[in-house]
Amino acid sequence: MSTTPTLTPERTQKREQLREPYPHFKVIVLNDEVNTFQHVVDCLVRHIPGMVPDRAWELAHRIDGQGSAVVWSGPQEQAEHYHQLLGAEGLTMAPLERT
Repeated sequence: MSTTPTLTPERTQKREQLREPYPHFKVIVLNDEVNTFQHVVDCLVRHIPGMVPDRAWELAHRIDGQGSAVVWSGPQEQAEHYHQLLGAEGLTMAPLERT
């Protein structure tokens, strides 16, 4: 017969720590005077999963009008990857921000 271990405050804290979600980060594109709307749209559609042209155009207009836009958010490793891809395309990127 197996017995269930008693949950002490230490064990409870360890279990809660294991449940913490993986940190999420925002990928933010900044407005600049170099990139065209079409280039921004093409880059977003090419590199951001699930990005469709209509949404990419909305984001490009937000970048132009508000100075920046969050183009993706999620787990840190993926955010770093998309940030690097977009930056390599010449887009002006803000530092990753934790959500």
